[in-house]
Amino acid sequence: SQEMKEIIEAQKELDADYQELTSARQASGETGTPTSLKSIEDKQQLGKTEDPKSTHRVSKRAMKHSALSIESLVKIQADRQYASDVITVTMKKMEESGTFNSLTEANEREKTKKSNFHDFLSRSEEGKKEIKALEKQLQDVKKETEIELQKRDKMIAYLQDELEEMQAKVDMEICYMKKSTDLQVHQIQKKCSNAESVLDNKIQKLRSKTDEEIRVHTEIENFLRQHYKMVEEKLEHWVDKYENDTDAKDEELDALKALKANNFEMLQRFAEECQTFEETIISDRAEREARRRKLEQDALELKSILKLQAWWRGIMVRKNLGPYEALRKLWEKHLAQQKEGNKEKSGAKKKTR
Repeated sequence: SQEMKEIIEAQKELDADYQELTSARQASGETGTPTSLKSIEDKQQLGKTEDPKSTHRVSKRAMKHSALSIESLVKIQADRQYASDVITVTMKKMEESGTFNSLTEANEREKTKKSNFHDFLSRSEEGKKEIKALEKQLQDVKKETEIELQKRDKMIAYLQDELEEMQAKVDMEICYMKKSTDLQVHQIQKKCSNAESVLDNKIQKLRSKTDEEIRVHTEIENFLRQHYKMVEEKLEHWVDKYENDTDAKDEELDALKALKANNFEMLQRFAEECQTFEETIISDRAEREARRRKLEQDALELKSILKLQAWWRGIMVRKNLGPYEALRKLWEKHLAQQKEGNKEKSGAKKKTR
């Protein structure tokens, strides 16, 4: 935002300079060109004493561009004056110290000014683009705001219609409730009159009952007073008995506490013994489980070994290997004998035929 403000202020300053130049151009009119040319000639006369070569170049440049506009001539005049001043300072430096550092410094200053001016122009372009983008965003926001306002106006109109409809309904309901309330009040008044007559009858009955209860209450009160005296005497007897029983029970409680302490010590001993037995049982079970697993593992290995031996024995029998090789020879000999016997039998049958 600060850069935008700086760019806008710089644009305003440029516009003001441009307006001043245009006003100066209009004021000078046709007389501007001879005046500038005259000033150029004066500068040329002044420069002849300083540097003939530089003044010759400047005079040639002025003669070539004499047909330019007033603004171009003003700029050329300013550039020429600046170049003349720089050359003058450089000549003085060369005469005094034999160096031309002022010329290089002036060149660096001009480069810096030029780069700053280009940076300013680039920032100005970016500022213009940002201003256009912000203006576009502002237009979009305005459009959205107008659309939102239209929607709200529609909603307000809809709510006003709803409010009017609700007010009509409320008025109808109020009228209905008023009539209903009047009817209920009339009914309640009628019920109240009936209830009053019933309550009057009940009051008469309750008065008669109250008189009777008062009489009964006096009789009960007399009875209770007599009974209270009897109970008070019994209470004194029971208080004495309570104190005696309490003392006896305190003695029994002390005896039970001592017995409890003895039993607690025995219980602790039994608990220690039980814990020892439990540890022994757990270790014995673990040993038994280990032996059982070892027996199962041995049985499984034995079963596998027997299966492997049976399989190998079957292979040896089928292949006639090892001790079963003689059996194979006997089997072959037996087959050969059978074949010879069959041949003899077939020969005998042929002879008999």
